Amino acid sequence: MGAGIACAKINKKEPRLKNFAVIGVGGYIAPRHLRAIKDTGNCIVAATDPKDSVGVLDQYSYDIKFFSEIERFDRHLEKLRRGPEADHVHYVSVCSPNYLHDAHCRLALRVGADAICEKPLVINPWNLDALEEIEAETKRRVFTVLQLRVHPSLMQLRESLQTSTATHDVELTYITSRGPWYQVSWKGDPEKSGGVATNIGIHFFDLLMWLFGSVNGVRVYHSDHERMSGFIELERARVRWFLSVDKNDLPEQAKENNKTTYRSITVDGREIEFSEGFTDLHTKVYEETLAGRGFGIADARPSVQLTHDIRKAEISPVDALAHPLLKK
Repeated sequence: MGAGIACAKINKKEPRLKNFAVIGVGGYIAPRHLRAIKDTGNCIVAATDPKDSVGVLDQYSYDIKFFSEIERFDRHLEKLRRGPEADHVHYVSVCSPNYLHDAHCRLALRVGADAICEKPLVINPWNLDALEEIEAETKRRVFTVLQLRVHPSLMQLRESLQTSTATHDVELTYITSRGPWYQVSWKGDPEKSGGVATNIGIHFFDLLMWLFGSVNGVRVYHSDHERMSGFIELERARVRWFLSVDKNDLPEQAKENNKTTYRSITVDGREIEFSEGFTDLHTKVYEETLAGRGFGIADARPSVQLTHDIRKAEISPVDALAHPLLKK
């Protein structure tokens, strides 16, 4: 039995359920999207990835059509679009490498679906302009995953900050260990990933602008394939930040506890606790999107512009505004 037929039978009984297709289903982030689709009670009808090690699909359905070639996947979605309404694909989840996101979002819109795209939505801000044009042409929408905006602790923090006009001192530190494979893969190529600031930092930059307002100034003190560090002046915050994929940058306490990731945000010297509650954030984003409250192109634009500016910035001499780890 085909996937579209299987879900069509369900959808006749429960018309609110939506049909999903997934691009990049063999990648690192795809399982979070697969789980979000299942947890919101919807159907996965088709998937594609150049790799065929995608046995994870059997955890969700034995009726998912799989394609290792994007062209055949596109053809299948177009066939469903021209078939019975119950078989139409309503959403395409884009989990492919960063540099392909905008192309795959366009594919989704052209087959009559909305896109839910993993961050970064695009690498360069002008690609957002093209997506807005095709949104207008197709009357479909492009959504993205800004999961920290739905984290309960961070939502409470934002609410508490709304009543204050003070300027805060913020320190962001994010170190997530990666082995040699990282630099060999597309993630290590700035043209394909956007570099460290875009690939591992963009959701934190989005969070900081969501909390403290728009950017007034940017400095970059260090930039290489493994780490970046700089200073951002926001409307209501001065932010020192340090990002790394090198395990040697982990604090001693993290190393002693065999931790491979260190994540810290302090506001005026006070640690913001948000280490818990990460497991279902993609599901919450999907719930918001399906309820008509998803994060669109306008929401993604500030962080895309900021990471582009960071990537293109000239290196500044280290001064008093630099992150403590960089000074060490």
